[in-house]
Amino acid sequence: MAKTRREFTPAFKREAVALLESSGRPPTQIAAERGSSPSC
Repeated sequence: MAKTRREFTPAFKREAVALLESSGRPPTQIAAERGSSPSC
């Protein structure tokens, strides 16, 4: 069975990028906390 592809809102993406830029934490940690994969 095929997996369904999740879509993230522009607001979700902006917030994730802001967290990445301001926190200094690795992308993998931020992605795990937000429920997405680092490649997203």
